[in-house]
Amino acid sequence: MKIRRALISFTLITLFYLLSLIWVDSKNQIFSGSSKILSILPTLISISLLSYFIRYFRWYWLLSRAGHKTGLFSGFLAYLAGFAFTATPGKLGELIRIRYLSSQGVPPFKVISAFVYERAFDLIVVLFLSALAISQSDIFFIALGFVVFLLIVLILVAFNPRWLTKLSAYFRLYRLKKLARICVTIRDGVSGCFIWITPLDIIVSASLGLLAWGCTAFSFVILLNYLGVFIPFISAMAIYPLAMLAGAASMLPGGVGSTEATIVVLLSMFSAPLATAALVAIGIRISTMWFAVLSGLCTLSVLEYFLHRTDAPVFQKHRD
Repeated sequence: MKIRRALISFTLITLFYLLSLIWVDSKNQIFSGSSKILSILPTLISISLLSYFIRYFRWYWLLSRAGHKTGLFSGFLAYLAGFAFTATPGKLGELIRIRYLSSQGVPPFKVISAFVYERAFDLIVVLFLSALAISQSDIFFIALGFVVFLLIVLILVAFNPRWLTKLSAYFRLYRLKKLARICVTIRDGVSGCFIWITPLDIIVSASLGLLAWGCTAFSFVILLNYLGVFIPFISAMAIYPLAMLAGAASMLPGGVGSTEATIVVLLSMFSAPLATAALVAIGIRISTMWFAVLSGLCTLSVLEYFLHRTDAPVFQKHRD
């Protein structure tokens, strides 16, 4: 993946998002309260940054346990760069980290293993948070089905690597070498998750995941209270995680549109005004998903610059 591709994707998705906001504003005048969002945005972004550090510590822990100790600073840059492609189905674009971690001695399949393991725990943790108060919602059961389906597929592939081996052989038969290599890499990556199936790794991964996504859910509560939407704390903590799962189930890039619509629907159950609910949805998405993409793009630009200067400290292991 090249940074040009990231910029094009970011521009197209951003344009679509802005056009959608303009259309919604023409119906509900939601931008009239945008000044309120701007004043609370630094607080929300600070919480997002905290969640990134917590999630990175989990990532660093997993790689260290697998025998790959990266530099704290350079490793964080590589991790953050993945967020440039977070608005992709399943966040698969975040595997751009392979490009930057390989120079620190981390093989591609191990990056995929950490990514799959991380995603699995994120799904479980976010599902747990979403079930705190509104488990009777139809949206919750859709999200539950989505998570269970993905976990079952992951488990089946992990315990039956020969399926991907046969698929790789099939691609090679028809000289589709690139697809064959992808199958082998995915096979090795998923199988590599077994190294972290230990009580200690499970406890650490689940705890850090709960802390990181709990911060994000709490920032949603702060935004609700700031905009005058007062609902029970437990219910407020559950809304954004559930909306994220609904957005992921929609298979739209980054859940753009579907996540916001879910937030509006869930807040309407608590009699929140439509315009305010829409403003909440936009505010939390700017401070989480859009800020993550922007941070990733900025980091990606820095790493691409240093990538052509291999003697630069940012790409040298253990110097930071």
